[in-house]
Amino acid sequence: MKQADRPVLRRWTRHEYERLIDHGFLDEDDPIELLDGLLLVKEPQHSPHRTAVLLVAKAVERAFGEGWFVQTQSPIILDNRSEPEPDVCVVRGTPRDYVATHPTRPALIVEVAQSGLYLARGRKAAAYARARIADYWIVNLVDRVLEVHREPARPGPARRHWGYAAIDTLGADATITPLAAPSAAIRVAELLP
Repeated sequence: MKQADRPVLRRWTRHEYERLIDHGFLDEDDPIELLDGLLLVKEPQHSPHRTAVLLVAKAVERAFGEGWFVQTQSPIILDNRSEPEPDVCVVRGTPRDYVATHPTRPALIVEVAQSGLYLARGRKAAAYARARIADYWIVNLVDRVLEVHREPARPGPARRHWGYAAIDTLGADATITPLAAPSAAIRVAELLP
């Protein structure tokens, strides 16, 4: 295959992505998110996935309390090429603080994953680490565990891509404390449908 015959991967900016929506090529409710300049199809909202999203949102809302805003499946800005829509995201303030722009510095991001587990562990984890998200959780519906990713780490001799230096897997009987809410404790069982 010659160089000219190879398919070209097109990376989009956030501005171009917004223009696609503004001009009607994409609808803001389409199951698409921008990650690393790629338009990715989001994981289907099957009943266990949707139930887990609601359970996680309720649990972290209780854990963080006043002064924090918990949003579900809504955009955040990581950089010029990433505007993902994590299943659950915790940011400082209130919804009115984000009228002009999407949140940029989440204290916690949680993805609920079943068919999208590979993506959550791979491309999403790398993007969140590169954005220096200190606390990233994956509610793994396949194995019914919580995967806790902490300590964002840049590429180097030990790793090819951005990732997390500390990854723990917690069963349903374990308890987790969010980094930004050190006095809170959440039972993993509360997050699982």
